[in-house]
Amino acid sequence: MSSAGLSRRRVPASASTGDDDADGINGPSVSNGGSVSRSDSLTSPSYHAGSAFEGGSKIAFDPRDLERDDEDARLGGKPPRLTIMEEVLLLGLKDKQGYLSFWNDNISYALRGCILIELALRRRIALVRDPNRRQLPLPERVVEVIDDRQTGETILDETLRMMKGQEQERMSVNSWIDLLSGETWNVMKIGFQLKQVRERLAKGLVDKGVLRTEKRNFLLFDMATHPVADVRTKESIVTRVVALLTTTTAAVPPAALDKEGTQCRAARAVCLVCAAYAASVLDNAFGRLTYEDREAAFQRCDDILAEFSTWPFGSSGAGSGAARGSSGPGRRREAGARIGMGSAGVSSREIVLGLLQEVKKEMHGEEDLSFELVAGVLEVLSKLDSLL
Repeated sequence: MSSAGLSRRRVPASASTGDDDADGINGPSVSNGGSVSRSDSLTSPSYHAGSAFEGGSKIAFDPRDLERDDEDARLGGKPPRLTIMEEVLLLGLKDKQGYLSFWNDNISYALRGCILIELALRRRIALVRDPNRRQLPLPERVVEVIDDRQTGETILDETLRMMKGQEQERMSVNSWIDLLSGETWNVMKIGFQLKQVRERLAKGLVDKGVLRTEKRNFLLFDMATHPVADVRTKESIVTRVVALLTTTTAAVPPAALDKEGTQCRAARAVCLVCAAYAASVLDNAFGRLTYEDREAAFQRCDDILAEFSTWPFGSSGAGSGAARGSSGPGRRREAGARIGMGSAGVSSREIVLGLLQEVKKEMHGEEDLSFELVAGVLEVLSKLDSLL
């Protein structure tokens, strides 16, 4: 994503930025009343988008960098290098073979739910502020676009444009996930389906240097696969997931969070483990755990999902995910008597409550409509097996 100084944000090829001249593609341009020569257009790193004086010399800058800095300050950090969708996909990919399990029916639906979560955490979408919405179940509450600026991620921006174009007929959280997944019988809405999400996410990870592309022969046809090229990046995701689900203290371990300065670190950690659980790829992170630790980690994730798929967060009143009945993603761990009990005797419930407090610090007030939308998506994902 963006970095300090000049941003190298990727812009989707299908999106028109209106900055062809400013980027030096069509030659020099005139900005803010100043002229720039062709030789300047080849050497100036700021592409003539703006200018200022420093030490008596005129320097150029890109105003979009200032806008991004303002947005980062407003949201309390910079966007992460990888989106939640990309991290979930990475967890599901076989490192050397470069493809997902052929028997995984959940991941496509879960990835589209992650798109809504990512847009909500970036403060692009939220639920409509209507007091009557509380009479509806969380997944049936209506979504609106609150900021239609591009994110620099192709799939996010495509989704944002579709949602912005549908403002005359705002739809619910559940409806949007169904539409993006193509799970609708309404032929008038079929155009909202996002095509080839997994392949496009994989190609985005190739662009970011995390995956590479290879051709693999499967009997009668060749298929593009995407083995892991940057093992450290995937290992860092696995480390964060395992650290969160195996911690024995009420304080959230730093190893469970994305790097310092990232937006909504605790909320992202919660959404990552819940989405990976719903997408049936969480098992892949537990290869080094014993059987007993795996069972305890699954139970912990079930507890987290129970607490964060309600609104306000933590209002489920369930000490264990087993209290949710059959609404879990199909693998509730009712056994696991030793659920994350640390040396100090900290219970799983206390650990989840510690995580809950960290997430609440990232909210904009008690009635944060973007985080309420996240809760709605997580509730849909918690019932995924009964939907498919």
